[in-house]
Amino acid sequence: MNDILNQLAETLEQRKAAAADSSYVAALYAKGLDKILEKVGEEAFETVLAAKNVERDADQRDKLISETADLWFHTLVMMSHLDIKPDEILQELARREGLSGLDEKANRPK
Repeated sequence: MNDILNQLAETLEQRKAAAADSSYVAALYAKGLDKILEKVGEEAFETVLAAKNVERDADQRDKLISETADLWFHTLVMMSHLDIKPDEILQELARREGLSGLDEKANRPK
């Protein structure tokens, strides 16, 4: 899984230098962070709705997978725009592995 995240991150970095009319991602970068965040929010909402549908109808599972992929993709675009690498997120997840969620949350800065 790490390989595909790194491959996507590399492609997203390349799109930063591309003309806005040359790719969807280049157009998002050109529109700026607010547009990127709008897409992340939209995809998050669609993912939530798809999850609710799967709970009622297991045949909707593929839709949830597709919406989650869209959410992850747009999150990667957001992170790339802000110069955050997937490995930084993976390192944070690794740091949290084995920690109680309650303990981790209690130790967050207020």
